[in-house]
Amino acid sequence: MGMSVIISEATDQDAEQIFKLQYLCFQSEAALYGNYRIDPLVQPLDAVRREVVEDCVFVARLGDEVVGSVRGTVTEDGAAAIGKLCVHPRLQGHGIGARLLRAAESALVEQRGAKKFRLHTGHRSESGLRLYRRVGYEKVGTAQGADGVPMVILEKQAGAYAQTA
Repeated sequence: MGMSVIISEATDQDAEQIFKLQYLCFQSEAALYGNYRIDPLVQPLDAVRREVVEDCVFVARLGDEVVGSVRGTVTEDGAAAIGKLCVHPRLQGHGIGARLLRAAESALVEQRGAKKFRLHTGHRSESGLRLYRRVGYEKVGTAQGADGVPMVILEKQAGAYAQTA
């Protein structure tokens, strides 16, 4: 009998698994740009630990293994900045990313008063762009990442979070 993937809030005990998963998942993103200095690959474990404690962080678990994660925090303008969404490569394409987004969006509205959601992804990240469009995000601009990668900025209103599933 197979196990179900469970979405839950991250705990401080999850930080190391999130760190390792992030490093694994963002290798393909780095390869797209020929840039292995992107933030998810150079972020230190202590910074991940801090985010788990301070931010809204959700994980997808398959048994005891963290197989997905996402982070969010509300900025000064009431927008929830969502980032570092990742799902283990062997489990991508099964709706786990959308479920993680839904959990984070819901918590960011209910617990932290988010008015809208904002995220960014690399301009060549077609699978990410497809997911974000499918769950209601729209392109609102572009930016240059600190690592030099051209980014697409996407947003959706908090009232639209119920559409993510």
